[in-house]
Amino acid sequence: MHQKKIILASASPRRKQLLDMLKIPFVVKPSAVDEQTDPGLTPQQVVEHLAEKKANFIANQIETKRSGGIVIGADTIVVMNDEILGKPSSKQDSFTMLKKLQSKQHVVYSGVCLIDIENNKQLISHQATKVTFKPLSDDLIWRYIETNEPEDKAGSYGIQGFGATLVESMDGDYFNVVGLPLSLLADLLMQFNVEIF
Repeated sequence: MHQKKIILASASPRRKQLLDMLKIPFVVKPSAVDEQTDPGLTPQQVVEHLAEKKANFIANQIETKRSGGIVIGADTIVVMNDEILGKPSSKQDSFTMLKKLQSKQHVVYSGVCLIDIENNKQLISHQATKVTFKPLSDDLIWRYIETNEPEDKAGSYGIQGFGATLVESMDGDYFNVVGLPLSLLADLLMQFNVEIF
């Protein structure tokens, strides 16, 4: 079966690594969109809206339209008590976030949007994973921040790195927390007749 070209609309090295795991050929075209959303949206709506926005940004580029293929857009947020914890703006911001997360449960949401450029077919969905942090001392939080790992991560931690040592338990898809729910993505790709294996 002819496999369509896959385009990942993300600059995230973690999403690239995860998509690599599926062993399907793809190209990376980072999507530069404004990630502001309406304040009234639920976390599920936020990630789906941003994933769609990112996918559409790439799908609407002239060169992409000409060559066709399937665009994958994704977005991940960390939510604690209805507050969205995005990427930290400073080390102090990282500390404030991690202090909030310690000893408590939060939810990580990832939205995924697929667009087939040829027929304009679009699928959007999301995944949610509950993550509980261990109790963390201020000293441990600062030591973690000094690794620079929190810098570009939603919620100021990366579960695939040193951040794994902060986690007590998890309920749901691990890859969702990293930034791309592979099981959900595979289901969506199958609806576009893209075979994983």
